[in-house]
Amino acid sequence: MNVGIGARVKRKEDKRFITGKGKYTDDVRVENQAYAAFVRSPHAHAKVKGIDKSAALAMEGVIDVLDGGQLTGDGIGNIICGWAVTSKDGSPMNMGPWSALATDRVRYVGDAVAVVIAESQALARIAAEAVEVEYEVLPAVASAAKALAAGAPQVHDNAPGNLIFDWEIGDAAATDAALAGAAHVTEISLTNNRLSPNPMEPRSAVAIYDAAEEHYTLYTTSQNPHVARLVLSAFYNVAPEHKLRVIAPDVGGGFGSKIYIYPEEITCLWASMKTGHSVKWTGDRAEAFMTDAHGRDHVSTARIGFDANNRITGFKVDTIANFGAYMSLFSSAVPTYLYATLLSGQYDIANIHANVRAVYTNTVPVDAYRGAGRPEACYLVERIMETAARELGVDPAELRRINFIRAFPHQTPVIMNYDIGDFEANLDQAMAAADVAGFAARKAEAAGRGKLRGLGYSSYIEACGIAPSAAVGSLGAGVGLWESAEVRVNPVGTIEILTGSHSHGQGHETTFAQIVAERFGLPIENVAIVHGDTDKVQFGMGTYGSRSGAVGMSAIVKAMDKVEAKVKKIAAHVLEASEDDIVIEGGEVKVAGTDKAMGWHEVGLAAYTAHNLPPEMEPGLKESAFYDPANFTFPAGTYICEVEVDPETGTVEIVQFTASDDFGTIINPMIVEGQVHGGIAQGVGQALLEQVVYDDDAQLITGSFMDYAMPRADDLPSYNVNHASTICPNNPLGMKGCGEAGAIGSPPAVINAITDAIGNNNLAMPATPLAVWKAIQAAG
Repeated sequence: MNVGIGARVKRKEDKRFITGKGKYTDDVRVENQAYAAFVRSPHAHAKVKGIDKSAALAMEGVIDVLDGGQLTGDGIGNIICGWAVTSKDGSPMNMGPWSALATDRVRYVGDAVAVVIAESQALARIAAEAVEVEYEVLPAVASAAKALAAGAPQVHDNAPGNLIFDWEIGDAAATDAALAGAAHVTEISLTNNRLSPNPMEPRSAVAIYDAAEEHYTLYTTSQNPHVARLVLSAFYNVAPEHKLRVIAPDVGGGFGSKIYIYPEEITCLWASMKTGHSVKWTGDRAEAFMTDAHGRDHVSTARIGFDANNRITGFKVDTIANFGAYMSLFSSAVPTYLYATLLSGQYDIANIHANVRAVYTNTVPVDAYRGAGRPEACYLVERIMETAARELGVDPAELRRINFIRAFPHQTPVIMNYDIGDFEANLDQAMAAADVAGFAARKAEAAGRGKLRGLGYSSYIEACGIAPSAAVGSLGAGVGLWESAEVRVNPVGTIEILTGSHSHGQGHETTFAQIVAERFGLPIENVAIVHGDTDKVQFGMGTYGSRSGAVGMSAIVKAMDKVEAKVKKIAAHVLEASEDDIVIEGGEVKVAGTDKAMGWHEVGLAAYTAHNLPPEMEPGLKESAFYDPANFTFPAGTYICEVEVDPETGTVEIVQFTASDDFGTIINPMIVEGQVHGGIAQGVGQALLEQVVYDDDAQLITGSFMDYAMPRADDLPSYNVNHASTICPNNPLGMKGCGEAGAIGSPPAVINAITDAIGNNNLAMPATPLAVWKAIQAAG
């Protein structure tokens, strides 16, 4: 049975998940355990005038009530943003102070001012309600555009006019000249709606302080436990790094929202030391809506010019990005280096200029959410291309085809150097699979039933596996973006892979094991994947930005190279042969062309008994490696959405969704298809249903699933997923990322299809039935 690259191996980890044997942070039970509940501001903006803890402290079973003054008094530092962005005038970004517990001012509904530590979770929550906080309510602002207006409420004193930075990329003068000389210019204004990530597992933390050892342990729902430990020690002064262990056990979804260090983890660690108890906190869904980092929230205008042959001459973009009340860990990178650098899309555009203004508002902080800047760029590019095609009277597929990049490598005007791709192959495959040729007949048949039928395209590209570290460092990144791995061959021949990547649903325990099993000819059951524990794995950068395959697996390959070299040396010595003649296959190490062989387990045992090793060779058989990519990887593809709209109600049905993706080498097609399915579901959710809404006083309106609509099974079609791949030249496996593609490429395909059906291009996300019905009425 083939279990290697290309095999549809069922996920090893699913057995424990579907039988209820997974271990999540909330499942952790430790000695002397107490529970935390946070006292959160009901106001979007207010001064904290006083906190009365007396009623809560008088309750039996309440251990302590701690506030921001105590926390900062113990030297706990402010939460930081880890990517420095400089404004176009050379000034640094205006990063406002963010204490894990607010001291003098709260800046969004849910901002924590105190924490109650009690003997039970229920008691902690009851006691938190008894804490009385005196507030002086201040004016608040929720809209980024309004926050920039004269006289708007000031969120941070050190960010005049609420402006965090005013950043640009590309050549403004050349782009303006290209647009001025264009035969046709299309202009569009778009909002990329704010989203709540809503992973299945809420955030949770269990903090344990060992006074005897002055050592801290944190169990947490993290996508990158090593980065968490680094930041908690180096910047927040919670504990020295060598005295802090961070463990991320099973994590039930993240989508970017579990990359960051939140106030709760910091506070629980500090509270454990302060109270002498282990401290546990698990957020409920209401807390998730008002504290988990939100995504998107861009307002953009764009102009694109074409010559007389319908080739793009220039593209100019102005974007206002809402950062919420504070700068989160990677927030500054999202609308700059992860967004504006992808504005070339799949198209050969000589002149691009983008200006991005980042703005504070009295809302939940905004950071990376599945795709992180790439969906925002794709939505803008693909909506304006579709709009231009309609204005020019050109078939939207052909306008894309005319402008596709065909020669690689290709240097865009906005930093990115695309290494390889075949965009036309993905377009052709998608069109054939979607039966575009038969669409006119289907449209006519739908009209006979009183329905409106539309077809929408999206040709997306993304950049993932972010690196090399030197390059991102020069752009302001505060960390490297390499990955580490250690391959341990045990004396009996079983293998443990220690990886700095972390799984929160991607199936690493299966796919990582597949490449090892194939390389050494072993049963996949003989390979174990170890991750998520800073005391076990030397260091790693975690999982986000579709980096686990291209970067994480590449580190494993480099470590396996070293293991293989040592195995061949040992076998050559024992079998009295040349290293060049040694081959590894079928679980044996053989001398090619002979019957001389050692079982894989025999080599492992030989390495550890060390009775007969080559001269000067150290015993043991484990190797480690760090892999820093030479370039990003660039997954790409074309999505085609076909919808049917009921003109009487505005209800949209996606009758067909076709995907053609280029992911390079695919390790496990079943898992990749699952990733695409999930990504498209989230993209469809954004296009049709999801939106975080605040009122004019910055009160969160969509604070539960009663008000925030998530896609359900009957909102989604059966996807038609296809692959037309080019092999990435910049990593040893030829891989590109796949985890974010569906969420990047699907929203514009859906909106393009609906606007095609209804004959009105003026339709914003989410395209709810009411919004679609109004657009139909406006179209006449």
